[in-house]
Amino acid sequence: MLRLLNIELIKLKTSRVSRVLIFGYFFLLTCIALIAAIKFDIGPIKFHLAEQGIFNFPFIWHFNTFVAAWLKLFLAIIIVSMVANEYSNKTLKQNLIDGLSKKEFILSKFLTVILFSVVSVLFVFVVSLILGLIYSDYNEIGIIFSDMQYLVGYFVKLVGFFSFCLFLGILIKRSAFALGFLILWQTFEGISTGILYWKAEAIAPYVTRFFPLNSMANLIKEPGTRLGAVKSAANQLGEEFTKNYDVQFWDVLIVMGWTAIFIYGSYALLKKRDL
Repeated sequence: MLRLLNIELIKLKTSRVSRVLIFGYFFLLTCIALIAAIKFDIGPIKFHLAEQGIFNFPFIWHFNTFVAAWLKLFLAIIIVSMVANEYSNKTLKQNLIDGLSKKEFILSKFLTVILFSVVSVLFVFVVSLILGLIYSDYNEIGIIFSDMQYLVGYFVKLVGFFSFCLFLGILIKRSAFALGFLILWQTFEGISTGILYWKAEAIAPYVTRFFPLNSMANLIKEPGTRLGAVKSAANQLGEEFTKNYDVQFWDVLIVMGWTAIFIYGSYALLKKRDL
């Protein structure tokens, strides 16, 4: 496995675009810290975002994984391009001639997906831990390391999403078209969800839960309505939030199921093709 992963790392190392995108991705992850610097001081109105509790343990694990998940498109571009380049540069055919099996080829890509996901989770963990130790009102060990479920959900979400991108790269073979299809599929899920809630609201939550991208989005729900200030404002308006913000076990299983389908689908497509 290390041999297969090393082959992919060498390819990434020689790609200038990939290096720039990887650097940009982790730079933007680091920029989450800049949220703490957001301040408004207009006369009697004083607002400091970090003082609203977004960096309090354990809420920070939820908030930062939710924000970081929006940046995954950077690595998605790398994965799609990585596959497309195998076709355009004919390195896939050369790898197979040199003795790499199609199963090993897909495995090498999946190992890269796992590596990207693990490094991303570790990076978010370190950034969140540092920000929390600086700004959190709660620094007890038990509180700091509670709600780590969001890091697990973040990892599963990344692996599922990158596996989908890998499948699209194998299916379409052109990075621009594959990314275009990804956007088209997101639009399709959005429209389908809207129609289901309009025509069959009772069953819509159960059906849409199994949509690939929607199932990934369900892993880490929006954290904004968990904030005390938002809850207080809602209570004053007579509203109450009853959402379950936990990472649901069934959502994890659904995304893992889609991951298996995408990886097997990638292998099945490659196996059928005459390269």
